[in-house]
Amino acid sequence: MTTPDERRVVVPPRVSIPIGPQHPALKEPGMFRLTVEGERIVDAEVNIGYNHRGIEKLAESKTHLQNLYLMERICGICSATHNGNYAQAVEFAAEVEIPERAKFIRTLTWELERIHSHILWLGVAFHEVGFDTAFMYSWRDREVVMDMLEDLSGNRVNYGMNTIGGVRRDVSDELRLRLLKGLDKLEERMEYYRDVAIYEKTFWDRVAGVGLLETGVAKRTGAVGPTARGSNVPVDVRFNDPTQAYAHIRDSGEFEMVLSDRCDVAGRSIVRVTETIESVRMCRWLLNNMPDGPIRERVRPRIQPNEVLARYEAPRGECIHYLVTNGTQSPERIKIRAPTHANWVSMAHCLRGGYIADAPIVLAAIDPCFSCTDRVVIVDADEHTLELVPLDVLRVRANRWYKENNRSSD
Repeated sequence: MTTPDERRVVVPPRVSIPIGPQHPALKEPGMFRLTVEGERIVDAEVNIGYNHRGIEKLAESKTHLQNLYLMERICGICSATHNGNYAQAVEFAAEVEIPERAKFIRTLTWELERIHSHILWLGVAFHEVGFDTAFMYSWRDREVVMDMLEDLSGNRVNYGMNTIGGVRRDVSDELRLRLLKGLDKLEERMEYYRDVAIYEKTFWDRVAGVGLLETGVAKRTGAVGPTARGSNVPVDVRFNDPTQAYAHIRDSGEFEMVLSDRCDVAGRSIVRVTETIESVRMCRWLLNNMPDGPIRERVRPRIQPNEVLARYEAPRGECIHYLVTNGTQSPERIKIRAPTHANWVSMAHCLRGGYIADAPIVLAAIDPCFSCTDRVVIVDADEHTLELVPLDVLRVRANRWYKENNRSSD
């Protein structure tokens, strides 16, 4: 008979589990390599780059007006985000102030898109934990805001609402009444989903204490959006650096930044649901306080040489468009930092120490968008350097590689 001192603790072997780039748990291609001991995740590696589309390079050969529609295609859920932020960047470069009514309508479009994005995320979160009844209910109610966006812009996905110098369509008195009616219904439904997210054990037990991201770690890893605010980090461009009509919203004193100190997936869920109710209230405030006047300021097609940075609080967090103009109708350079890119490092931290079964909801908690994020960067592993390579140089290198390896480049 063995004594307690003679007993050995058996440590489960470490196993590497790949998730992706094609996997049922992923809606877009990405690669996550989880190292596990038993059911516990001890390390997580994030690899992206399977969905690069070259939008930044393509934008250099298009006019600013054409790029508005190109920017919408960065992300279907955040189409007004990229479209409006690019228009804002061009207006900054042209040093043009757009009409106040246009600012209100642009902000209204942005907030309706935030409502749409958060309800979509809520349905995905319900689905990831197996609560498919709530998933179907929430996506049914998502149709309400999609119909409102179609009523406002003419489209349900890529709205094409913003233009350089303002917006394309006005808000009539009849449309205003229809939108207010839709907002009343959305507010009622979102208050219900807030109670479901907090009090329904089917959901709460799967997200409470899961995917921990301490406040200090969130700051150190540069987390943004609901991911950061769910860890009690007060970062929200709408309040910290407001543009368009957000300065009026902030100064009204009727709205506040939504924060949670839970630092887990439950905290991020609370932030998103509560933020959706705040967005409904913002939309109502914008419609009731919208000034009269024109909706567009004429802007010359050739933008003077300038260098600007435009920021906007997208549904997932801070979105940055860095624009360099050169006096022509096309940009010299456009660089886009989507919020998902800022949250990858923090998400990898959230996975470590958790269970394999929680990996899907931890990943979903940052509301990832792979299309927004993917860029091509050449990494020299020997010299540990990063290099942005122009397309023509990349093509020469590719042809040389094929030739050296006796392969055809055709």
